[in-house]
Amino acid sequence: MTGVGCARSLAAKRVLLIVGGGIAAYKSLDLVRRLRARGALVRVVMTAAAKEFVTPLAFVSLANEKVYDDLFSATDEQEMGHIQLSRNADLLVVAPATAHILARAARGLCDDLATTLLLATDKRVLYAPAMNVRMWLHPATQRNVSTLHGDGAWFVGPNIGDMACGEYGPGRMSEPLEIVQAIETALNQDTRLPAPEGLSTRGGALDGLHVVVTSGPTHEPIDPVRYIANRSSGRQGHAIAAAAARAGARVTLISGPVALSDPPGCETIHIESARDMLAAANAALPADIFVAAAAVADWRAEPAIDKIKKGDQGAPSLSLVENPDVLASVSRGPNRPRLVVGFAAETRDLDKNAQEKLARKGCDLIVANDVSEGTGVFGGDMNQAHLVSRAGVEDWPRLRKEELAERLVARLAQMIDGEAS
Repeated sequence: MTGVGCARSLAAKRVLLIVGGGIAAYKSLDLVRRLRARGALVRVVMTAAAKEFVTPLAFVSLANEKVYDDLFSATDEQEMGHIQLSRNADLLVVAPATAHILARAARGLCDDLATTLLLATDKRVLYAPAMNVRMWLHPATQRNVSTLHGDGAWFVGPNIGDMACGEYGPGRMSEPLEIVQAIETALNQDTRLPAPEGLSTRGGALDGLHVVVTSGPTHEPIDPVRYIANRSSGRQGHAIAAAAARAGARVTLISGPVALSDPPGCETIHIESARDMLAAANAALPADIFVAAAAVADWRAEPAIDKIKKGDQGAPSLSLVENPDVLASVSRGPNRPRLVVGFAAETRDLDKNAQEKLARKGCDLIVANDVSEGTGVFGGDMNQAHLVSRAGVEDWPRLRKEELAERLVARLAQMIDGEAS
């Protein structure tokens, strides 16, 4: 069990890897592999020079993601844009960080996608320099490094060793495991950059609002070692909580048992059962927005005091009782938030069942998901939502769960603004 925890030390952490042009770019392939093995979600951005050393297809194969390289891509700008790409990450990593990238970043130049992301991000950047020894020791490079340090950047390396050019000294990019360790250290700290002066007066889209989010499954014990549960990883709910926090909200996340880190900027309450979740939700109220993304078990059994053993009598029968309805209780309760959002996981008649749930629960919006076999929604990185409201059904494209969360939070902000006006 210890080994599994160690291997997933970066579970659900989002790393945006910018690959610069240098022979050390081949090491970044191994870096992606090691980050993915630890559970990280990795997006790769390549400079034009980087593609002279390593093909984008190699990174696509390892990251299981498209590679971004074009600042003026109409498709990418429409789907996400360089602003969201830079801010959806928990940490930006530049490896290899060439003298050229360091110089442009230090001066605030943004003439390609990589440097535009570095200027647009609200997160700290971890640089792994790689260059000739004389380039690294040149006063101009050292000034640039000093400037980036002052701007809040972190560095790992460079190491001392033989160069591809035949020289020896400092300038070798750190080994992938060293960079992974530096990433783990960085993500155990607050990676957010301070808001620039003048920005705080504007606030986020949910600035000053209280948002309560439920996430993950509930576990309903059968005996001391067994339980009834749903197949929920909690990734979507945690992503929504994190997105709401980035939008300026005070977020209370009520999480069932998941293998995810608590999202930064949220107060996270850990629970086990449906009754625990309802109690925590009621205690968290009043709130402006309630998002019920958790997959709450519908039924529970009276748990046995001792472990139920196999015997000659065959399989035991379980007497199930219905669990409290967390979504309906909050939606129809005395402390109803201004907006109540539910989720509907269906395997057939998606829109019809979601519309019935909307009316039955008394909520404002249902995010419906097709979870039939082969969709990969439960436990996967992607989700395709159908937003069901009294106005009708809106179909969204298949998105990463983090992107869907950002889009949903933006929609909730619009709904709150419309209500206020």
